[in-house]
Amino acid sequence: MDKIENVIAAKKETERTKQQGQQCSHHKKWYTSIFNLRRIYMAVWGYARVSTAQQNEDRQIVELRPLVTTESHLLVEKQSGKDFNRPIYMSLKNIMRKGDTLVIKSLDRLGRNYEQMKDEWKDLSDKGIKVKVLDTPMLNTSKYEDELMGKFVSDVVFSVLSYVAENERKNIKERQKEGIAAAKSKGVKFGRPAVSFPHDFDLVYKKWKNGSITAVVAMESLGLKKTTFYKFAKEKDSQTKSIQLVE
Repeated sequence: MDKIENVIAAKKETERTKQQGQQCSHHKKWYTSIFNLRRIYMAVWGYARVSTAQQNEDRQIVELRPLVTTESHLLVEKQSGKDFNRPIYMSLKNIMRKGDTLVIKSLDRLGRNYEQMKDEWKDLSDKGIKVKVLDTPMLNTSKYEDELMGKFVSDVVFSVLSYVAENERKNIKERQKEGIAAAKSKGVKFGRPAVSFPHDFDLVYKKWKNGSITAVVAMESLGLKKTTFYKFAKEKDSQTKSIQLVE
């Protein structure tokens, strides 16, 4: 009888221990999930941008990669910074939540339009998203113990630097215009080279106008694309009408 009672007691103890283990495991998973959620919620995002597909973003990525939460928190976009109509940036902005940090290499990677950048900076700040500019530590509000003072300093610095960034953009465009004007004055041609009339265009043109050949045949014999052929044909029509008017 004692043996049976001992077996029953041992079995109950085993079940109780197992239940406690399951509860501990459940609590451990719960705490882990809460920690992970907290860690993801307070995420650090990196945004690298270059204006064209030909430009290289590697230097930005090298500096941003060690700072972001995970590799997937680093986004790269190849588009002009003249405005904020950039699909990758807008998607990132929608993903980021209060408490997150956006890290960029320099202020002009965020944008180059002074008024739009002011609005964007305020919008990010209102959403509770911190912006860290690696080349300008003063813009990192998290380093100030007094949050209000930090915001004041960063807003002042931001206004000055974004103004400088847009001014530089305008100066670059102005220098480009001046360079193009100077080159044109020296006879430099820009754009695609002009296509000249093929030497046998008049003959083929007359056959096409008389209906002897189709437009497709005329294009193939002249080696011209459809748009170019009709452009030349239109010019030839205008010349013919001008001659008739003079006569």
